[in-house]
Amino acid sequence: MGKRRVLSPNSIWDAAAVEEAFRAAGANTRHIPRMYNHLIRHPGTTWRDVPDLPKAAVAALDAGFAMHTTRLLGAQRSSDGETTKLLVKLQDGLQVEAVIMEYDNTDRYAAAEAEQEQRDQQHDPQVQSLGAAGQQDQQRTQQEQPGEQQAGSDEDDFHDAMSSLGEVYSLQGGRRATLCVSSEVGCAMGCTFCATGTMGMIADLTAGEIVEQLVHASSAARIRNIVFMGMGEPLNNYDAVKSAVTMMTDPRAFGLRRKKVTVSTVGVVPRLLQMADDMPGVSLALSLHAPTQELRQTIVPSAKAFKLDRLMGAVDEYQRRTRQSVFVEYVMLGPDVNCTEEHAHQLGALLRGRDVLVNLIPWNPILSPSISFNAPAEGATAAFHRILRHEYGVNCTIRQEKGQDISGACGQLVLEHGGRSGAGQPSCGGGKGSLRDVEDLLPPPAAPMATAR
Repeated sequence: MGKRRVLSPNSIWDAAAVEEAFRAAGANTRHIPRMYNHLIRHPGTTWRDVPDLPKAAVAALDAGFAMHTTRLLGAQRSSDGETTKLLVKLQDGLQVEAVIMEYDNTDRYAAAEAEQEQRDQQHDPQVQSLGAAGQQDQQRTQQEQPGEQQAGSDEDDFHDAMSSLGEVYSLQGGRRATLCVSSEVGCAMGCTFCATGTMGMIADLTAGEIVEQLVHASSAARIRNIVFMGMGEPLNNYDAVKSAVTMMTDPRAFGLRRKKVTVSTVGVVPRLLQMADDMPGVSLALSLHAPTQELRQTIVPSAKAFKLDRLMGAVDEYQRRTRQSVFVEYVMLGPDVNCTEEHAHQLGALLRGRDVLVNLIPWNPILSPSISFNAPAEGATAAFHRILRHEYGVNCTIRQEKGQDISGACGQLVLEHGGRSGAGQPSCGGGKGSLRDVEDLLPPPAAPMATAR
């Protein structure tokens, strides 16, 4: 457990604290979603600018809240211009990092779109009269999933705040940005390949501090995906992560689709099962990193508490409840720690028949004398991939690295700017291959059938 933090003021982005303040002031809480919608659609404004917000609510917020309790100390951009690492200072002087990764998968969908356009022309020469907006609306309707919209009698009064910023978030092709957020300062899990593990556990972030990473990032890019793969074990800070995810996915607030938010865990079993009920539709990524209990507990010390058979049973139960595929993260540690062909066969046997997608992450160098792993031997990752995919039928990808030159890639988030200095944690990158982003874990959508006229 990290240090107990006494923070004042509260962040306006901490929804639970805001609701408590409204109730204490006797203000109707139904104004809260409208307030957030206004603040997101009008960056630079405050709650005092929200039309018709009750005076009691304004007074309560004036007394105990701030628009930002964190401060952006700096931003470091990679040489290719596609990755930006943000250094964020918390109000008590602690620091965390978040990473923005920009992608362009236009080519990935171009063939399917061309095929559909040709089919439309063959079946209905007038289909082009719909125009781009009509086609986008159709795609948005087709991709809508049950449970994505939250109930509420006044929901239609609210705009999709993120779409109002100018991007239609249901479209899968084209440029997009993913934000990797931190949930803790440091981490208690102590994974041997992870630089954040050398920091130990320092403090949990509040829900507001997590959401403020998105607020800061939104000033630099239109964020389409969120991955909780920054500093910390998200499920060890469960309530704050759940509250942050709720705001990120609320259509009256940031409006991200739930499947575009991914929570990563090394396997905190009780919370993993709770997540199935509390965060429906949100994607789960399991940091596995080994195919056997004996090996895993040497790489991931927390595996001694949550043994592999129990963990995989929990994953099965999670999928029974959610009917969702699970991402499996597997850092390839060379030269032969967990990335030999024997390990591939063991992992294939463990995962065969399960609805998972394995993301192989070739380990990348970290500037830390306490970590001595090497990258996999040349060709080892490709051989591992081939065995999983072709001999065991396990869906498998190889993650493409982003941000190595600014220590913003997998295992490289590092606090080097004063305060609580230390090293970072697995974030969002790793190795060369075909995979570019969380969204690319999903297959391109099948071309829709032509609409009958």
